[in-house]
Amino acid sequence: MARKVDEKSDRQFVHRVLIVLGLTALFLIAWQLRTLLLMFFGAVVVATVFRALGDRLEKLIGCKPGIAVALSITIILGVAIGLVALFGSHVAAQVQTLREAIPAAWRAFEARMGDLGLGEQIKTLAQSIRAPGGSSFSAFGKTILSIGSGIADVLVVIVAGIFLATQPRFYLTGAVKLIPPTKRALALESIMESEQAMRLWLRGQLIAMIVVGLLTGLGLWALAMPSALTLGLLAGILEFIPFAGPILSAVPAILLALAVSPEIALWVLLLYFAVQQFEGYVLTPLVQQYAVDLPGVVLLFSLIAFGALFGTLGVILAAPLTVVCYVLVKRLYVIETLHTPTSIPGKGKD
Repeated sequence: MARKVDEKSDRQFVHRVLIVLGLTALFLIAWQLRTLLLMFFGAVVVATVFRALGDRLEKLIGCKPGIAVALSITIILGVAIGLVALFGSHVAAQVQTLREAIPAAWRAFEARMGDLGLGEQIKTLAQSIRAPGGSSFSAFGKTILSIGSGIADVLVVIVAGIFLATQPRFYLTGAVKLIPPTKRALALESIMESEQAMRLWLRGQLIAMIVVGLLTGLGLWALAMPSALTLGLLAGILEFIPFAGPILSAVPAILLALAVSPEIALWVLLLYFAVQQFEGYVLTPLVQQYAVDLPGVVLLFSLIAFGALFGTLGVILAAPLTVVCYVLVKRLYVIETLHTPTSIPGKGKD
């Protein structure tokens, strides 16, 4: 009898060891494929945009869901291609001018700081952020401009987003089948709530990006700044990244302004500050009336965490990742595990 008990105990021990080894192997594989997984999440974000506009078109013109999604994809891609055709060459020329002007602007800034007796401190700061094989600000400029590079990855994400948007139920059903039957209803409800929250967040963020880009571009144009269109476009795009985006967009503009005069640089700094104050205290409260409001501390530390774990791509996708994680934690842990009632971000809004 004791021998049978020992054999059963050994089998249980081996079974648990195999489970731990399997989970460890799965984690290591996921870690090695983390970039691919983030690209997949980016495709989910793209599909969410297509589906959101498709649902609006379905309600407005009363067409079938498949036709509405096809129209949505056509409209969004058509607008993007049209903007590239209209302004692409002009933006490309301004980008090249910007890349050539930033190193000269940095040298002018170092010279001005040297006149004020701060030359050594500035050189120390530059050396602390210097990248191997290049000057500090040429590397910084490449980092900013690399956000618009990686064309192959962007195309893969867009194509995958189109597939997800055209057949969402097929992929959703397949994903839910991987979950134990008793938990499938809860998993499906959590996924739908996450999608709704991300839709609302994306809608609010799109409004903020457009307004910030327009205000910044027009303000720089009024100040007679070079590459005003490109800098305004950069400000709008980087608004997608919370906290860090506005700072990254302001740096090249201020450097270019310093190459002209300290007075212009001060006006440019005030412009970016005013735009961000307007976005923070006027635009965001208005948008959040029908969008998703994330706690600032959660968003800030999520940005740092995803950036440390996944690099630049993690920073870019930090906000939508935080929205999804925030909803899942509330639904699956706070409500289902702790049995504590709490509101789900975006639930009941449209």
